[in-house]
Amino acid sequence: MHIHTYLNFNGRADEAIEFYKRALGATVVRLMRYKDNPQSGMGQPVADPDKVMHAELRIGETTLLASDGGCREVSGFEGVSLSLFVSDDIEAGRVFAALAEGGQVQMPLTPTFFSSGFGMLTDRLGISWMVMTQCGSGAR
Repeated sequence: MHIHTYLNFNGRADEAIEFYKRALGATVVRLMRYKDNPQSGMGQPVADPDKVMHAELRIGETTLLASDGGCREVSGFEGVSLSLFVSDDIEAGRVFAALAEGGQVQMPLTPTFFSSGFGMLTDRLGISWMVMTQCGSGAR
């Protein structure tokens, strides 16, 4: 059994995909637009058929799923954080800075008792992230 995160960006999925490609090196495994749906009556009607019905991204060994959803409401990602474990402090700093661009830092990336680099932020799309250097990589 696997659990994958599925994020509905309500009209901003293309922006999210491009952002995560740049910030995290995400690769697009699959991308389907509403206009490509052979069962066009299935699901919610969408004003723009070019919006993303379903996308599958690979970030390292992780699958992240995304959609524009119904494109009707502002996305609300409260109470959820994605935890990103990286191999070393240099990569943690690079990824943290990339995700923070246009977002808001809640806790700067800093050494903690459990990791040599840990920080929290909300990216420009409203996704909360915890970036951490993997344990055993020099935690102080």
